[in-house]
Amino acid sequence: MAFHLKDREAYERLNYLYQAAHCVLSQNPNNVELARFYCFTQKTIARRLVLRQDPSVKRTVCKKCCSLLIPGVTATTRQRRKNKKNRFTVVRCLSCGQTKNLLNNPDHCLWADRPEAQLVQRKQSDPGSSAKNQPKCPKADGSQSSKTLDAQSSTST
Repeated sequence: MAFHLKDREAYERLNYLYQAAHCVLSQNPNNVELARFYCFTQKTIARRLVLRQDPSVKRTVCKKCCSLLIPGVTATTRQRRKNKKNRFTVVRCLSCGQTKNLLNNPDHCLWADRPEAQLVQRKQSDPGSSAKNQPKCPKADGSQSSKTLDAQSSTST
């Protein structure tokens, strides 16, 4: 069963504009204005149609000037540490000077990547199971963290 997206054509257009901005900058790094125009058009379309963009796309576009943030071309990246546990990647736009602080936590899981965020899984899961019994964020290799395994084993016994 194929999952039909509501505004498939709009998402295809957003994807095309994002790829076009990347291609323009890869062929001629001095042509920042055209790439900025593509990103601004992409942002305008998404705002007008009330579409959510993927977090990876939002991280690579400057909020202030709509420039595509490519390290070494239109942005600089630095690794910063506030204390021993928290590490951040600081991305600074070379056009306007706006900075973004991105958390470098390998255990962090975005809401969109969690199983309870998926509408298809919610429909398929039985009504007796709650979100508390589901793992917080499965690892890439399919294994789960020890906290979720301990919680599941204690509830099953």
